[in-house]
Amino acid sequence: MNLRHLAKLAELSPSAVSLALRDSPKVSAATRKRVRQLAEKTGYRVDAKLVAMMSHLRKPRAVRQQACFGVISFYDRPQPWEGSFHLARIFAGMTRRAGELGYRLESIWLREPGMTYARACGILEARGIEGLLCFGSPDFEQEFPRELGRCAVVTVGLSIRPPMHRVTSHFYNDMLTTLNRVHRLGYLRPGLVLGSYEETRSAHAHSAAYLGWCEHVLGAGRALPILRVTAVEKKPLAAWLETHAPDVLLFVHLPEAIPQLRAALREQRLRVPAQLGVAVLSHVVRGTGFSGLQQNQHLMGAWAVELLAARIANHDLGMPDNPRIEMVESEWIDGGSLPALRRGQQLS
Repeated sequence: MNLRHLAKLAELSPSAVSLALRDSPKVSAATRKRVRQLAEKTGYRVDAKLVAMMSHLRKPRAVRQQACFGVISFYDRPQPWEGSFHLARIFAGMTRRAGELGYRLESIWLREPGMTYARACGILEARGIEGLLCFGSPDFEQEFPRELGRCAVVTVGLSIRPPMHRVTSHFYNDMLTTLNRVHRLGYLRPGLVLGSYEETRSAHAHSAAYLGWCEHVLGAGRALPILRVTAVEKKPLAAWLETHAPDVLLFVHLPEAIPQLRAALREQRLRVPAQLGVAVLSHVVRGTGFSGLQQNQHLMGAWAVELLAARIANHDLGMPDNPRIEMVESEWIDGGSLPALRRGQQLS
């Protein structure tokens, strides 16, 4: 069944049927309803790729050549990715994938002096921008302005409070992957040192995965108490290590805390990995000398663009009733803080 066959059955022109299926006001409500019922009865399905292509081609040539996504955030600097390795890699992933799909990116600073949400909305209207990529906010309770709700929006991370389409790291699965890996290496007393910022940023996924894994793999009551820290302080870490004697330390924190961990372990004269294995989960692990999981920011940025492009193609604008969350697994980095695999060992 194709559009021409459906048009013949409906005794309408193909263009009229196409308008009816797109719910165009150029066709009467009664005709739209009749065509949709006939399409459902005959099993007609719209070709999504064709709809997206035709939607693009119907735009004026100048608009097609200037296809653009807005890039916004609630940070207090115009382009927050310029001061952050983590955000810079996400932005690079966005830029590359957007270019491949025929879009350019344009930054709009929501906290520019004199900027209001109404003015930002006017800028978007004037530039014909329907899609927004949001870098989130340093405030985990950030609301999203209603004035920008007419757009299709995809945000990165969990900081924007309302339900939205978003792309984030798969924090829970990353912790499970790390625990399974060190367990196969023979470690039986994994201990978790968890940064307070990372605990909030992951919506407690790291601690939930750790406690659940320990109960199901090691047995009830075998999980070591989690050491929650803001910064790595040598005395509390030393006391925790001495009291609970983990054989492998799982360290979840921001990259700037990794040198603090190295210094604290060196002061304790703990030889890594001979006396203590260490696995780090952070934005950046490569080059630190530790093994662990580094977030795949390039893929996060690319997936955010793909999700937004799909929303635009489907004319899925506004705040979603059923938001989609895409979770990106991190990349394993081999460093010198875990022993090499023995012959016959396999890690998934």
